[in-house]
Amino acid sequence: MSWLPCGVYHEHYKQDHAWWQTKFVKAKMFFLALVVLLIFPYMDIVAPDLGPYLLSIAIMLMYTIMAASGVQLLIGYCGQVTLGHAAFVAVGAYTSCLVLMHGPELAAMGNDPNPVVRLLAGIFAGLMKAGLLYPAAIVLAALVAGLWCVLFGLPSAKVKGFYLIMTTIAAQWITVEFFITQFVSQIGGRQQAFTVMPEHFAIGPFVIDSDRKVYYLGAALVLLLTLAMANLLRSKPGRAWIAIRDNDIAAEAMGVNIVAYKLLAFFVAGAMGGVAGVFWLNFNSIISPEHFQWFWSLWWVGVILIGGVGSIHGTIFGSMFMVLVMEGLKAVVVPLGGAFPELLDRFLFIKEALFGLAIALFLIYEPNGIAYRWWQIKNYFNLWPFSY
Repeated sequence: MSWLPCGVYHEHYKQDHAWWQTKFVKAKMFFLALVVLLIFPYMDIVAPDLGPYLLSIAIMLMYTIMAASGVQLLIGYCGQVTLGHAAFVAVGAYTSCLVLMHGPELAAMGNDPNPVVRLLAGIFAGLMKAGLLYPAAIVLAALVAGLWCVLFGLPSAKVKGFYLIMTTIAAQWITVEFFITQFVSQIGGRQQAFTVMPEHFAIGPFVIDSDRKVYYLGAALVLLLTLAMANLLRSKPGRAWIAIRDNDIAAEAMGVNIVAYKLLAFFVAGAMGGVAGVFWLNFNSIISPEHFQWFWSLWWVGVILIGGVGSIHGTIFGSMFMVLVMEGLKAVVVPLGGAFPELLDRFLFIKEALFGLAIALFLIYEPNGIAYRWWQIKNYFNLWPFSY
C-alpha cells in the first residue's frame, strides 16, 4: 500500500476502504479518464496518419489486459498455474461468433414443432428486437468459457504444480487443436475461418463498426473486468484464493473449501478469457484456430511475470510493456528490411527471442515485476526527502 500524506486521517471504515483515498489521487484518476476517453481516441484529428495506428495499439493492449487478467487471477491470486488460457479465449470467441451468426436463423424458427426450439426462438427474437443480441453473446461467451475452464480445473482438486500445468496444456490441445479445428470451425462448410459482419456488433441502435467504437467498448470491458476482479479480491472468495495460494493445507485447516474456491477461480478466469475472445472477434471480425495458438498462453504468463505476479497493476504494466516493446521492435526491424531482408523473414523468431530474453532478465533482476518498481518509486516521492 502507499503511504498517506501527513495530515490525512481515516475516521470511518468507508474512508479506509475507498479506492481513491486522497484528493490528489482522485485528481489523477480524473485526468487519466480525460485522456483515455476524450483525448486519445481523437488523436487522428491532429495526427491523421499516427492516430489510427495508436488506436490499434491501444485496442491490442486492451485485449492483452483482458486475457492476462484471468491468468493473473489463477496464478497470481489463487496459485493455480495455467499454460492453456488461449483455449478459453477461443471458446469465448467462437461462442459469440456462433450466437451472432446463427441467432437470426434461430429467431426465425418460432413455428418449429419442438417446444425447446420455439422457446429459444422466442428468446432470440426478443433479444434481436431489443438490440441486445451482442450483449447477450458477450454474457453467454463468458459463461461457456468459464464452465469450460472449470472442466479443466477439476484436476486441481487432486494435483498441483507440474501435473496441473500438464492438465491446462491438455486444454489447449483438446479445445483448439481438436474440438475447434476439427468440428466447430467446420460448421456450415466454412473450412477454418469465420467472418462476422460489423453490423452484428450492435448494442441497441449503436453499431460498433469502427476502431474508435471498438476502443470505447474495450475501455468499458477493461474497466468492468478490473473493477470486478478488484472487488472479488476484497471479498470472501478473494481472501480464500490468497489463503490457498499462500498455503493450501493451512487454508483447509482454517475451514476454507479449497476445491470449491479453486473451481470458482477457474470459472472467473475462464469467463474473463471468454470476454477477451469476444472483444478479439469484434476487433478482427475474422477468427480461425490460428489466432489461439499455444504461444499466446505463454505470452500472457510472460505478461504477468514481467508486470508483477499477484498485482492488478502488474497485469496492466506487463501488458503495456509487452505490446509497446514488440511494436517498438517492429518499428526498428521494418525500416531495416530494405537493407536486410532476412530480418523481415525472421521477425517472428526475433520477437519470440526478445520475449524470452525479457522474461529471463526480469526474473533475474526484478522478480517482483514492474508493479513493485512502480510502488517503490511512488513511495520514494511520498517519503522524500527522508529515505526511511
